[in-house]
Amino acid sequence: MKSLFSKTAGAAAIAALAAGTAQAAEYRLPAFETARLPNGLTVYLMERHEVPLISIRAVIKAGAVNDASQPGLSNLTGDALLLGSRQHAKADIDASFDFRGARLAGGAGTEQSTVQANFARADAATLLPLFAEIVQQPSFDNAELNKLRERKVNGLKQAKESPRNVVASYYRAMLFGATPYGSPAAGTVGSLGALKQDDVRQFHQRYYRPDNAAIVVVGDFQAAEMRKQIESLFGAWQASGPAPQPQDNGKVSAAKARVWLVNKPDAIETTFVIGGAGIARNDPDYVPLQVLNTILGGRFTSWLNDELRVNSGLTYGARSEFGTLAQTGTFAVSSFTALPKTEAALALTHKTYERLWTKGIDKATLESAKAYVKGQFPPRFETGEQLAGLLGDMYASNVGRAQIDNFMRDVDSLTPERARQLVDKHFPRKNLQTVLVGKAEAIRAIAAQYGEVTELDISADGFQPGIK
Repeated sequence: MKSLFSKTAGAAAIAALAAGTAQAAEYRLPAFETARLPNGLTVYLMERHEVPLISIRAVIKAGAVNDASQPGLSNLTGDALLLGSRQHAKADIDASFDFRGARLAGGAGTEQSTVQANFARADAATLLPLFAEIVQQPSFDNAELNKLRERKVNGLKQAKESPRNVVASYYRAMLFGATPYGSPAAGTVGSLGALKQDDVRQFHQRYYRPDNAAIVVVGDFQAAEMRKQIESLFGAWQASGPAPQPQDNGKVSAAKARVWLVNKPDAIETTFVIGGAGIARNDPDYVPLQVLNTILGGRFTSWLNDELRVNSGLTYGARSEFGTLAQTGTFAVSSFTALPKTEAALALTHKTYERLWTKGIDKATLESAKAYVKGQFPPRFETGEQLAGLLGDMYASNVGRAQIDNFMRDVDSLTPERARQLVDKHFPRKNLQTVLVGKAEAIRAIAAQYGEVTELDISADGFQPGIK
């Protein structure tokens, strides 16, 4: 059989000192092969021979954005894959992996579902076929599925006891509304409780198909041999029905300053998120924005953490982040504080955030953040499991390898002038969106200072207003 694979260039390299300035070691993705099988399946193979381990990951382009009127369906389906295959019961699969010290996991997020396994090279012949069965032929045993669903429903009920567990879900719902990006990945108590075995089976049939998936293998193997195994195990996988079509998953709505006040009558703290629109995962400015966010709220010595925790003692932690998605993203500043300190904490958060424009980022601060980011980057992609995750994310979010290979260069090229331009372009300043979770009676007047207030009750099912 003629090889279906082509080689993608790239290897780790060490950069020399340039122009008398110490540069961090250049990082480039290790070499990997990629192909598309006749059935439409995308395959990535990356050899790594440092340790006798193999990491494999199946990535499906389906998640909460595909749940439609059944929030939580993709999440339940992703976890239910591990309940056994048509040929092997869950107990047998668990025993096969556990006996060999291997790991098997699955799940689903906003835009992708994954099944992943890590095992010794010597166990590949036994565990790879089981992995293929789980992905292509799950049993969705009804008794096991009912138990899984019940555990998830109970987890959702318990989550609202701690506002920090759910504030992000309210924030996403606020920003994206009724669009696919606004759908909670884990679902709601009501939506999840109503899901049946047929719903899970139909979701799997609709989205778990070779022309909507990738298999990523990283580790200690010979590419030619692994290529034959993957083609043998997945080459006969066939799709049924029309392929999923691209869809618009939504944009952030921020035409005016708004506040969602989520009432938790017994709360002794106020948990808050402030922000607005962000960027997509493949945005050309993704890398330099990691540096700028590090300064604002991306590390322990950030402006936000210094002001809110170290200098004022208003909280035990404050942070900011760009939450990237395939089509767009969000930006958020988040923290929590004791109820009586709510007004002071919110005022200081806004004042600190405004420093991006009123004070700007000087060269010394920028250089410190650049060194920090460069030091943190390579360790994120050292193990086979980490590299498999990276390749899977690149597939699901349409990220080119240039973003990884040019990471150090893009960090080094960031100047204070460019930083100001990026701040103006990407950090939301006007019409900020705010979610406050706390005792509404005590903080209602404070909330009104930051925009048009909509009140919700944390005991209501879901994360949208108007739900009883």
